[in-house]
Amino acid sequence: MNIKEIEELLSNTPYQELHAACAPFLTDERAGVRKVAEKYEKKLEAYRKELERLDRMMLYERKYQDLGIICGIDEAGRGPLAGPVVAAAVILPKDHPILYVNDSKQLSEKKREELYDVIMREAISVGVGMASEKVIDDINILQATYQAMRDAIGQLDPKPSCTLNDAVRIPGIEIHQVQIIKGDAKSASIAAASIIAKVTRDRLMREYDKLYPEYGFSGHKGYGSQLHIDALRKYGPCPIHRASFIKGILNE
Repeated sequence: MNIKEIEELLSNTPYQELHAACAPFLTDERAGVRKVAEKYEKKLEAYRKELERLDRMMLYERKYQDLGIICGIDEAGRGPLAGPVVAAAVILPKDHPILYVNDSKQLSEKKREELYDVIMREAISVGVGMASEKVIDDINILQATYQAMRDAIGQLDPKPSCTLNDAVRIPGIEIHQVQIIKGDAKSASIAAASIIAKVTRDRLMREYDKLYPEYGFSGHKGYGSQLHIDALRKYGPCPIHRASFIKGILNE
């Protein structure tokens, strides 16, 4: 086999069989062949480390599995000056992990977008809830976040019997809740929810950018960057700004 054929063979070999497939090429007299085999051995080692990391992130899911169906829940957009707050609830499959799921803040935008599609395809169920800027102004950001979370949980099918929450306790639901500080970095289910919430909101803010291009929503997603604050002072608020969040800025 030439190097191209070996590369193709190894690239199509399942991880479970990769070490055995690489073995004969690691001692090949051709340096180029050994280099290809070593590359795939490194890929296999990275895969094993990723499985170990994900196994650690399933600690809470295993701990509470006797309660029944478990979902992770998280939100995106509590702090911005504009746009909705978005919550997501995710029930992950038990039989296979979704590789590279992690706290959305630890992932690049490109990786979040890729994982969004994988989670939507492979998760048992996903729910997304939103509370608009008007709702945020009417009932405050914390209560609006809880409302979005309840809506997200309500969309799940099957219904969960336990929620893993990133720090908060959600009022008004009759489900066992587990509060985990920095849960999006400790629970795969919460991490998956953080990705869905973040990508959903970011996509929405990019659409708002087309309606109100002077504010730069596509870049800062409604957060209080200097560019956003300068635009707010120059143009005044637009319909998606949170009046309760920008009073101080406009009064300066």
